[in-house]
Amino acid sequence: MRSRPAAGGGRWVDVDPARVARWVEGFADRHGPSTCTPQEYGLLLTAPDGATAELHAPPGVPGAADLDGFLAAVSRPRRIGLLLARKGAVAVGIAAGAKLVVSKVDTRYVQGRTAAGGWSQQRFARRRDNQAKAAVADAVEVTVRLLLPEVPTLAALVCGGDRRAVDAVLADRRLAPLSVLRAERLLAVPEPRHAVLLAAIPAARAVHVLVRDPDPGSPVEP
Repeated sequence: MRSRPAAGGGRWVDVDPARVARWVEGFADRHGPSTCTPQEYGLLLTAPDGATAELHAPPGVPGAADLDGFLAAVSRPRRIGLLLARKGAVAVGIAAGAKLVVSKVDTRYVQGRTAAGGWSQQRFARRRDNQAKAAVADAVEVTVRLLLPEVPTLAALVCGGDRRAVDAVLADRRLAPLSVLRAERLLAVPEPRHAVLLAAIPAARAVHVLVRDPDPGSPVEP
């Protein structure tokens, strides 16, 4: 599990689907038996001492009316598409449960920015722009070939890397059916490689939990 501060207070915890039940039990041990309320994002746990835990369902998981239904839904194997893009690199794959069953990594050189000025700067800028366009075109073709035929089998598309690079790939009209499946979650990943694609699977499947501890001055319910 990974924890990080949340904007506005509290902390985010990423929990593997197989460990969510145990995490909920630990929350109850620390804060008391909680009430469970269905929300658009998943479930809200509210403890007697005022602590709360927002359980955000992973991409492709349907809503649930209670905790048992939520735990069953997040642990059920599903197929998700993965699209990771940065600059001149793209990694595309399909995960069935926790296993990567289809993958392709493609890289194309895109030069960095130059500090030179004048005509040379303009020439390098044009070359860089052409290289970037060629990289996007390659990424589109890889995505069309690997993911588009599998759209009917996918529960969601999870993207990662640079948002502008991902948007550029999905802007191709042929990928409109895939864009419909795109999850809001954007994974923070380094330059796409096969190892990065593998590491993206647990991140895409994780239950994001927003934990807010009780106010020290608030009374505890009897």
